[in-house]
Amino acid sequence: MSIRSLFGTQDMTVGRPLSVLAKFSVPLLIGNFTQQLYNTVDSIIVGQYIGDTALAAVGTAGPILNLLLVLFMGIATGAGILSAQYFGARDRETLSRTVGNTLLLVLGSGVLMSAAGYLATPFLVGLTNPPEEVAAGAVIYLQIIFIGFLGGGAYNILSGVLRGMGDSVFPLIYLVIASLLNIVLDLLFVANFGMGIAGVAWATIIAQAVSGALCVVRILRMRDQIDLNRDTLRPDGIILKKLCGLGIPAGITSAIFSMSAILVQGLVNSMGTAVIATNVAVMRVDGFAMMPNFTFGTAATTYIGQNIGAQKTARLRSGVRDMMKLALGVSVTLVAAIVLFGKSLISLFTTTPYVIELGREGLMWLSFGYICFAVTQVLQGVMRGAGDTVMPMWLSIITTVVLRMPLAYLLANATRSAEFPQGSPHAIFASLLISWVIGTALSILVYRKGIWRKRLPARMRRELDEEKQAGKA
Repeated sequence: MSIRSLFGTQDMTVGRPLSVLAKFSVPLLIGNFTQQLYNTVDSIIVGQYIGDTALAAVGTAGPILNLLLVLFMGIATGAGILSAQYFGARDRETLSRTVGNTLLLVLGSGVLMSAAGYLATPFLVGLTNPPEEVAAGAVIYLQIIFIGFLGGGAYNILSGVLRGMGDSVFPLIYLVIASLLNIVLDLLFVANFGMGIAGVAWATIIAQAVSGALCVVRILRMRDQIDLNRDTLRPDGIILKKLCGLGIPAGITSAIFSMSAILVQGLVNSMGTAVIATNVAVMRVDGFAMMPNFTFGTAATTYIGQNIGAQKTARLRSGVRDMMKLALGVSVTLVAAIVLFGKSLISLFTTTPYVIELGREGLMWLSFGYICFAVTQVLQGVMRGAGDTVMPMWLSIITTVVLRMPLAYLLANATRSAEFPQGSPHAIFASLLISWVIGTALSILVYRKGIWRKRLPARMRRELDEEKQAGKA
């Protein structure tokens, strides 16, 4: 694989599935690592230079920020799926109109969510019932983030479009640039200028604005794949309906995750600042462990979407098999590293011995769940690539609303003690592990049942049914 071949869009309808998936996934995996790295650097700088209370404030802000990102994530999912399918079908005109309408949605949704998030921040922080000093820091952090919300939204959505067309390298480059800028600004604003938690927030929105602007420039220059003009930038009811039809269930899925996280954050906050700081540190390490899962889920969506657009049935099954091998291999390796070096990883965020040990125990609880989640993400990525974003939504509702939240509160109530009057923090991690394992089992059952195949063209459905009847399914 030459360096030159990595740049530009990638046609995943030709070539060995394992090779094209690896070629697409490696930059995506590095990008996810980079994204998590600059989130983690924020937390390390906050924890080391400001303290555990500020670290707890950033942790409290996280689920709320994710909740307000759901509109962006929904649009990104719909745009990525349509871009992959139209790119695979070589439908330049519809692909151009899809990209044009996505740009319009970026602008509209960015302005809307920035205003809504800024105004709603005090109320949303209050829902998590944090200690007063933690709440004050979380409000400051979030309101500054929402001032520059359009930049982050532009990157999330437009990088999804680029990946849908098989371009995972340029989004990576832009993310690396933003991450390095974020780290430099973090150190400048916090360590040198003493701006505290506000400095971390300003560093983040400046870096995100740069990455979003670079994505816009990249798309405007892709004249060999798409045409952006008055016609393609005009609102198209059919395209917008498709974007919303695919994106709304994905947005609801993200909203469910975020709302459940906010409610569970309320439980965590009731356990005190030390437990809040522990949870933040564990979740930052958790982000690295989840990287291969989300990476290969995205790769599965793009691969399946392009090959459905090209109507290449034979490549679907081999692609899923190879993607599962990649996802499990990388996930197992990362989990082994977390088990071996968990204590050292938590020590990056805090010097408090109690928090370090509690965090190490939390990582042990979650380790097996990361491997299970790899399977879940690949299978749900296949469903989304086929255009079925509804079934993953229902699976998310079951695992997070029906299982995870009640389990967290039940286990916390059952583990109350003199040391942990509001329940043991292990209840938080145990509920997450149990919900992941059950969610994986449900995803396997739904995938094998084949409801997602109804979204395929009639010829592809017939061919898959014939394979199944021949004993190949």
